[in-house]
Amino acid sequence: MSHAQTQSERIETFYEVMRAQGITRRSFMKYCSLTAAALGLGPAFVPKIAHAMETKPRTPVIWLHGLECTCCSESFIRSGHPLAKDVILSMISLDYDELLMAPSGLAAQAVLEETIERYKGNYILAVEGNPPLNEDGMFCISGGKPFVDKLKRVAKDAKAVIAWGACASYGCVQAASPNPTQATPIHKVITDKPIIKVPGCPPIAEVMTGVITYMVTFDRIPALDRQGRPLMFYSQRIHDKCYRRPHFDAGQFVENWDDEGARKGYCLYKVGCKGPTTYNACSTVRWNEGVSFPIQSGHGCIGCSEDGFWDQGSFYDRVTDITQFGVEANADRVGLAAVGAVGGAVAAHAALSALKRAQQKAQGHSNAAKAHKEEA
Repeated sequence: MSHAQTQSERIETFYEVMRAQGITRRSFMKYCSLTAAALGLGPAFVPKIAHAMETKPRTPVIWLHGLECTCCSESFIRSGHPLAKDVILSMISLDYDELLMAPSGLAAQAVLEETIERYKGNYILAVEGNPPLNEDGMFCISGGKPFVDKLKRVAKDAKAVIAWGACASYGCVQAASPNPTQATPIHKVITDKPIIKVPGCPPIAEVMTGVITYMVTFDRIPALDRQGRPLMFYSQRIHDKCYRRPHFDAGQFVENWDDEGARKGYCLYKVGCKGPTTYNACSTVRWNEGVSFPIQSGHGCIGCSEDGFWDQGSFYDRVTDITQFGVEANADRVGLAAVGAVGGAVAAHAALSALKRAQQKAQGHSNAAKAHKEEA
């Protein structure tokens, strides 16, 4: 292979692309600082991120679509930290994505094959949606073939797989009972590759770009929980950082929609909020560049980042059984119980005192009678 060919096939680094776009060194370092903050990393990681982005070539990514509604892509392109355009144009080399790419048909298929061969073992496979396995996969056809075949073909030489959204991670609504198409999560089809699940319906935009940023920067998958979700975004329940948590602890709940509790912003647990059992970053990262999240908008969490959430009953029924602390609710009960206990103790003490006095009085009468008899 000639030197010219090598140069033409070389992938530019993130820093080189940014410089070519007129980004200054100062702005680049600021970007690295913001990236570290977005990933929950301390200032010590800023130079490491900068070094990685200066020296490592952009990572080739193939993005496939199975049974899904493209809501994950819709979320991804609205990321603000970092901007999706920075991720797509600078941090990664998004070589194939049926939704975003210009080519179609045979031209698109040629790009896919070229990317697989050129970067064998070095590209990341991002999957949005899932494969249906019933009827030999015929419920989802891509390029004239079942999507499950395409998924296996591309995953074979991938370095790692990202399962975008609840569809790819757990099956979501397509796999809800009775699941006639046998829609199946990615990890049950691809079993020989590391899989990073980024569940949600859809996932938060900054969570999606954050996962890619981490993998590109450090060239490794992030630490995962037992279900395969990145701990940096899925280590805490929404309930743990929810701004309505004090109302939960105080026993202040919305009992019915638009009641006085709803108008006062009380906890939504009794009207179906799944925040106490859902692991996600909604209450901290939030949506629309940090503007809000469902609970802040007055609607309970539906638990979309948990397995099988479509089959857990109504979104508006309390299907979990959590004993809340209820400071104010319990204070009255505790107070009444204490008063009752004190009252009972006082009554018992009074009864004992009266009995003792009666016994002493009777004893006194007995002694006096005895002395009188002896004198007689």
